[in-house]
Amino acid sequence: MLLREKMFVEVKNLKKDYGTGENIIHVLKGLSFQLEKGEICTVLGPSGAGKSTLLNLIGGIDTLTSGEIRIAGKLIELDDKDGLLEYRRDHLGFVFQFYNLIPDLTVKENIEVCGFLGKNNLDINKLLSDLGLKEHQNKFPRQLSGGQQQRTSIGRALIKAPTLLLCDEPTGALDYETSKEILELLERVNHEYNTTILIVTHNEAISHMSDRIIHLKDGRITNNLVNPRKTAARDLTW
Repeated sequence: MLLREKMFVEVKNLKKDYGTGENIIHVLKGLSFQLEKGEICTVLGPSGAGKSTLLNLIGGIDTLTSGEIRIAGKLIELDDKDGLLEYRRDHLGFVFQFYNLIPDLTVKENIEVCGFLGKNNLDINKLLSDLGLKEHQNKFPRQLSGGQQQRTSIGRALIKAPTLLLCDEPTGALDYETSKEILELLERVNHEYNTTILIVTHNEAISHMSDRIIHLKDGRITNNLVNPRKTAARDLTW
């Protein structure tokens, strides 16, 4: 029972297939792993390994073929629309490689839009300051750099105080220095809010700032490692 209370994310024998009969493709082939509350986990693997599929299943965007996902001890049932809505509202924040900001809304308005979904929102002014966006809050996305747009998308994910932050290649479209700034921001979010963060990436260097490193290959976990010596995001190199 103590173990159950300790584990925040539990994935058990997760399988995902596409197609039927002779055309069936087995994308995920029985993944199992657990994350503690407040862990940063990096999922690594080549294109086609199943990384984004895994993220979409945990995020309730796609339906699984078999297996189970539990968050904070609660089974996520993807055919339960009310339960899924509650899960996304109360637990989930998404950060994507491409920012998907609403072009006709300002920085502050883009963040506030997601705040309308939450029940225990963070203070918008503090969040803008923490994100380094206070002086840019009245700008539109087209007036921002790539890093500022990604910070806005992170703010949008954080405003409703998610307990689980899912990041799909969050630095994939950014240059080296801006990427490090974004990783430092994610590290700070993890420390300040004890947010569990799952990062899917091709960049192996990001794994060094993580508590746990999972390698995927051909839909299977080939390694699930606890990182004994984390590197601060500011000290990462690649």
